[in-house]
Amino acid sequence: MTRQPDNRIFPFESPDDSSGFLLWQVSNLWQRKMNAELSNLGLTHVQFVLLAGIVWLSSAKETITQARLAAHAKTDIMMTSKVLRALEKRGLVKRETDSRDTRAKSLTITPDGYELSLEAIKIVDKIDNDFFQNLGEQVGDFNHHLLSILGRNKDIPQLEEPENP
Repeated sequence: MTRQPDNRIFPFESPDDSSGFLLWQVSNLWQRKMNAELSNLGLTHVQFVLLAGIVWLSSAKETITQARLAAHAKTDIMMTSKVLRALEKRGLVKRETDSRDTRAKSLTITPDGYELSLEAIKIVDKIDNDFFQNLGEQVGDFNHHLLSILGRNKDIPQLEEPENP
């Protein structure tokens, strides 16, 4: 005899009533679209986010460290380091020991990395516009709510930056 699942253990009637489950589904769909299009440039979405983060942070004319980039992108520091190593091998970024903190790596984007970022930004912008078009004029409210969620959860710790061997 097969046991039927007891759906009374869930605090909602339908999975469509779970904000977390819906967010997970939407996020996965959006990331699949991003990765599919960015793969034409030889990039993953995470690689793009980190490249674009370096471009964005470079406008402030401050030293960009791996830790600073991870905080900006809200990515895990260890994963950020691993992805940056791959981007460095491709000649898209330069990682150098920071002159003020020998434990930190400072980042600069190479000319090839910058050009690839410009191409990728156009792709990402188009995907975002298409993906979120049904929000219409509510996109500002949507972004406000996302920022509110991020702000409420800013105390979630990031992993420490790895020390240089």
